[in-house]
Amino acid sequence: MRRWQGLALAGATLALALGAGLWTLDREVAHRAGRIREPETGMVVEARDGAMLRAFAASDGRWRLPATERDVDPRFLRMLEGWEDKRFRSHSGIDPVALARSAWSSLRQGRLVSGGSTLTMQTARLLDRLPTGSWRAKGDQFLGALALERALGKDGIIDLYLRLAPYGGNIEGVRAASLVWFGHEPRRLTAGEAALLVALPQSPERLRPDLHADRARAARDRVLARMAEIGVLSPEEADAGRREAVPARRREMPMLAAHAAQAAHDRALAAHDTRPSRLTIDAALQARLEAYAREKAASLPAPESLALLVSDHRTGEILASVGSPDLLDAARDGHVDLTLAPRSPGSTLKPLIYGIAFERGVAHPESLMDDRPRSFAGYTPDNFDHLFEGTLTARRALQLSRNLPAVELLSAVGPSRLVDRMRRAGAAPELGSRTLPGLAIGLGGLGLSLADLVRIYGGIANGGVAEPLHIVAEPNGRGAVGARILSAQASWYLASILSGAQTTVKSSPGTIAFKTGTSFGYRDAWTLAFDGRHVVGVWLGRPDGAPVPGLIGQEAAVPVMRDVFARIGPPVPLPNPPPGILTDARRLPPAMRRIEPGGPAAGAPDGPEIVFPPRGAHMELAGGGAGLALKLRSGRPPFTWYVDGRPAFSGLYAREANWRPDEPGFVTISVVDAAGAAATTRVFVE
Repeated sequence: MRRWQGLALAGATLALALGAGLWTLDREVAHRAGRIREPETGMVVEARDGAMLRAFAASDGRWRLPATERDVDPRFLRMLEGWEDKRFRSHSGIDPVALARSAWSSLRQGRLVSGGSTLTMQTARLLDRLPTGSWRAKGDQFLGALALERALGKDGIIDLYLRLAPYGGNIEGVRAASLVWFGHEPRRLTAGEAALLVALPQSPERLRPDLHADRARAARDRVLARMAEIGVLSPEEADAGRREAVPARRREMPMLAAHAAQAAHDRALAAHDTRPSRLTIDAALQARLEAYAREKAASLPAPESLALLVSDHRTGEILASVGSPDLLDAARDGHVDLTLAPRSPGSTLKPLIYGIAFERGVAHPESLMDDRPRSFAGYTPDNFDHLFEGTLTARRALQLSRNLPAVELLSAVGPSRLVDRMRRAGAAPELGSRTLPGLAIGLGGLGLSLADLVRIYGGIANGGVAEPLHIVAEPNGRGAVGARILSAQASWYLASILSGAQTTVKSSPGTIAFKTGTSFGYRDAWTLAFDGRHVVGVWLGRPDGAPVPGLIGQEAAVPVMRDVFARIGPPVPLPNPPPGILTDARRLPPAMRRIEPGGPAAGAPDGPEIVFPPRGAHMELAGGGAGLALKLRSGRPPFTWYVDGRPAFSGLYAREANWRPDEPGFVTISVVDAAGAAATTRVFVE
């Protein structure tokens, strides 16, 4: 009896000890499961369709990129499990059969030998950076494997392995390995490529294909043979894989849209966000334009360079951005994003000047203007060729890019209004130390970037509405609402003129509208162009801003613009005209048929005389909806008031009125009495 009691006590003690051990083991596994930390991965910047534009290494300098089962060829996954762990889907992290075989081999050898590790155990070793050949490390692998199974499950473990597996040098994970060794993502792999990626982690340095091609080939072929034996591959697939060449060199990581990708990386780093960043870039178009930019730069003497920008003016999305021909070209300051560098825009602002004049009734494309020498309060602009055309239409003056007519219209609409419209488009003009802009800004006397000009021309191309220019993809569709910078009619007039139409007709103006610019001293050559969808911006010059003799927009930038459109594809036709287009010049109001220098003369003594506001006054309006008081004397009622050529009040018998401006800037105020006599004044309001 005592004997049985002793055995029962011993059994109970053993059971308690075993239970306590299992409870302790379970606590340790649970503790480790709660401490699992995802390995840091380098950031990936993606194109609009998810294609990789540029990848960045992790902070430890290793190329370790985000990857999941969805990113990898399914055949590779079947080959991986077939080679490394055929019972992966059924065991709990430790394979008893493989473990028993490994233990027996180790006892016979008197030391720990390889074998017995499951994919889960390998992942635990890689995650914790455990050494091999140690009983203690093997024990940590066991515990780590149980913790991974509890915390992540089979799919999560595979995903972790795909990010951690070593592939030689500083390459970790199947995605980085596929890019480095094969030059493409691992979504589609040949049999030979998949077999090499299965084999390399066994001994990544000894099997590196760029250093030990014969060893790498032999290891790959062993995997192929085994996969044919177990039916993962057909004999024909295995034979085709063996005939594939082993990569002889390590490829560079993708680097498209390098400047934009770097900016996205820096923003994400500042926000502590390492998730993939998606841009609006069209990867295929970006690749074509980068190749073209490198080819074009090779024909230019260093340090001459170029920058290209393509946007969709309907959405404001940037489709391609080439900040320099080569990021690593030190002779051309390749690290500088020249799409963002402020430079003198030359004549590229003239369309916006004309557009404001068309919108405000100051001029029409068929209005006659004088291209003759003239001084504007001491400012005496000249034409680029130092010649003068005499009388010509506003249309022709813009097409020929004559300076005097442009300054005449800018004087009429006001430089402050021009700056205001630029800012509405999202541009950030640099005016230097000037508190108020002068007439020189119309000919390039300010700083604008290529991106700023694409914003402005995007508004012109999009019927007068400038959609916010952006390169970061909006996760939930459209973001901020666009701002109107011109009327639809004024924008269409500009498209008609810039596409080369000889007169205003009620039909589509053509396919590509463009304007060139050359800054003072031949420092910058520009072309801005648009069709029914795209805006193309081209800049050429030296990054340091030094002159380039003979650098002219028409000769240097226009051919580049045409080459860019050729790489975009067939141009999208420009839109048909909106309602309200005036095509018959004979129906123009008398004041718009010919734009006289300085505007209308003051009224005759017996006609109306504007006594307030006085000519040249600077009027600061009070808040609360107060307007600008208009007062006159003499003249025969009723009176009609005009502001910038557009009727403001009609049929008034009183000699006073109150007008509220909708934007700051210079305005021309006129009044006509019943006898047709007129008077005018010009003031600045804010």
